[in-house]
Amino acid sequence: MSATRSWLADFDWPMVTAQNAVLCMAKNALHKPTSDGHEATKTLWEANHRLEMRLDAAVDLCRRCHRMAPFCFYNGNTFASIIALVIRKLNLPAEQAHIIRSLAGHIVAGVASEEEVRAFREFCDGM
Repeated sequence: MSATRSWLADFDWPMVTAQNAVLCMAKNALHKPTSDGHEATKTLWEANHRLEMRLDAAVDLCRRCHRMAPFCFYNGNTFASIIALVIRKLNLPAEQAHIIRSLAGHIVAGVASEEEVRAFREFCDGM
């Protein structure tokens, strides 16, 4: 498997929006775009999600989009779930897959320690 590929190509903006809607519905939360971050995030996503990049760059794009807050609720969960689906396609052993998804999710949420970021980058370097 190539370390550089179009990791996020399957997730166009309508799919991102639908993912947020599902998450909001499950928690009875308002699913609505924000006036401040939605259009800028959509533009960033659409300009980059089909590009070939390293997996850690795909995770960083998800982190950046989360921080731009395109939706009223569950921005972090939306982008973390997208990268979790990408990682699932790697067909890693169950324990390793769990660790890699956890590291990626922490990075997307912006709560990863330096050690976690380093461990994820080392995983990406080994691909």
